[in-house]
Amino acid sequence: MSTITIHMNRVLITFLLCFLFLAPGRLFASNHNIVTGTYLVNGECDQCKKRIEDAAYIKGVKYANWNVETHNLTVKYDSSKTSSELILKSIVKAGHDSENMIATDDDYNKLPSCCKYRSVIKKH
Repeated sequence: MSTITIHMNRVLITFLLCFLFLAPGRLFASNHNIVTGTYLVNGECDQCKKRIEDAAYIKGVKYANWNVETHNLTVKYDSSKTSSELILKSIVKAGHDSENMIATDDDYNKLPSCCKYRSVIKKH
């Protein structure tokens, strides 16, 4: 073999070894930042479910599911990109109170009448 071929083989092997050892760390590093949280969010129906889950899906959120019966919202998110506070602020802005934050009257009043969870009379 020529000296150039041997040198090229060494460069190729070095490159492959670097890729094999360094790439998995970069590909899977963000998984260490995934947080799961469950929060109480007020709502009434399937329309609320869609609105709450849509509001929860901000940048960094990987999963959002609101249970109509228990009013529990479960979210999985990348803590390096967002926080539970930002997620809940988005939901409150959509008109739904959470365990720690209350929607403004203006945001709450934008909800359809069947979704008005603060009223004593239920329309479902």
